[in-house]
Amino acid sequence: MAFEPKEEQKILKYEELRIYSDEELNNYTDQELKDFKIKHPIPMCEDLESGPWPSFVADAKREALHRRKLADDRMMIAREVVEDMLGQLEDSFIDGETHWKHGGIVGVFGYGGGVIGRYSDLPEKYPSIAHFHTMRVNQPASKFYSSDYLRSLCDLWEYRGSGMMNMHGSTGDIIFLGTFTEQLEPVFYELGHVLQQDLGGSGSNLRTPSCCIGKARCEYACIDTQGLCYELTHHYQDELHRPAFPYKFKFKFDGCPNCCVASIARADMSYIGTWRDNIRIDQEAVKGYIGGEIVPNAGAHAGRDWGKFDIQKEVIGRCPTKCMWMEDGKLMIDDKECTRCMHCINVMPRALKPGTDTGCSILFGAKAPILEGAQMSTLTIPFVKCEYPYDTIKENIVEPVWDWWMEEGKNRERLGELIQRQGISKLLQVLNIPPMPQMVKEPRSNPYIFWKAEDVPGGFERSIDDYRTRHAR
Repeated sequence: MAFEPKEEQKILKYEELRIYSDEELNNYTDQELKDFKIKHPIPMCEDLESGPWPSFVADAKREALHRRKLADDRMMIAREVVEDMLGQLEDSFIDGETHWKHGGIVGVFGYGGGVIGRYSDLPEKYPSIAHFHTMRVNQPASKFYSSDYLRSLCDLWEYRGSGMMNMHGSTGDIIFLGTFTEQLEPVFYELGHVLQQDLGGSGSNLRTPSCCIGKARCEYACIDTQGLCYELTHHYQDELHRPAFPYKFKFKFDGCPNCCVASIARADMSYIGTWRDNIRIDQEAVKGYIGGEIVPNAGAHAGRDWGKFDIQKEVIGRCPTKCMWMEDGKLMIDDKECTRCMHCINVMPRALKPGTDTGCSILFGAKAPILEGAQMSTLTIPFVKCEYPYDTIKENIVEPVWDWWMEEGKNRERLGELIQRQGISKLLQVLNIPPMPQMVKEPRSNPYIFWKAEDVPGGFERSIDDYRTRHAR
């Protein structure tokens, strides 16, 4: 079905929304930038400008110069905000510790997330960053933007914030870096009522879902990542904006096993597009690769002579399950042994394509190293059809897992840590699915077997009188 947004979409025109003129946006020369010095000595920060790589310090200096030349009534917070930020960063390098602190809860009315309160512990020395709150803005699916939207967003933050942004945070949000408490509500109002944009997630709630480019531009996509991301974002608005979880929770949606948003490494619930029929093979194209008529890897490794393409060494020999072979000049695949690693498809995209019976695999429990160390998601549901309105996913997968986690999870315990603590068997019980041999990590070492009452004939409750008929005192 064609994608239908849940509300009428505005067409944003920068010329109608802009705050700054072209002259204000381009208000310094290259020579002025070369001669520019911020008001604090920052030798260690400036050392980060050396070397071949782009530097955030150089970008921050550009913004500092730009703000210094704007008129006072063209900014709602102090013009020195970027210069003070760099000065405090230099102090942090000198002292070997951060000078940011959390001074309490701060946010916008009705939301428990989306704003990360940040305060300086050197407010007398750096008054323009006494408050330096971060706002997270929910990015569009696959991060498709128009230049009008981006320019409008930048003007808003230049006017009411520091002008510094991060495109994007590790979860995917657009990050507005640094403003005062008094500007939070005006920014929130402008985002929602003018730019038709919402805040993202922060704190112990559902974090902003993110997805790969999906079927918009990728031939490998097995699911509509944008549709699924958009639907779950709207369906779970309460969980996104009003923290009620033990800790953060992340959805990420990959259209195929290439895993371009790294959901398998970063999401509590990873959705990875897959197929359950056979890889499609074009034998003529296979011959074209072998004969050198078609460039392997879609030309990605051009620029160097790698020699003649060797299908045995570059494809068949690299198959992790050894499920491929050549027979009478044809490429053969034992599809039941295929683990969907995508290597052969990536090397020979014109010869091999994913199957047509598509859906997604769902994995649970990835996280960064906080309490128990980093871990990857565990494949739990090998295949489920992924079709709008995704009720099977919502009602049979997402919500039972959340109910269990909210009931059993400790404070600041990610889903993966709960699975570690209570065992994969408990997760399978919550999802009401049978175990698979692939879930066995190692042979059992615990000699005790814990039975459930329903697995024991007659249950656990026994009559002592019945026992005494067979075992007299």
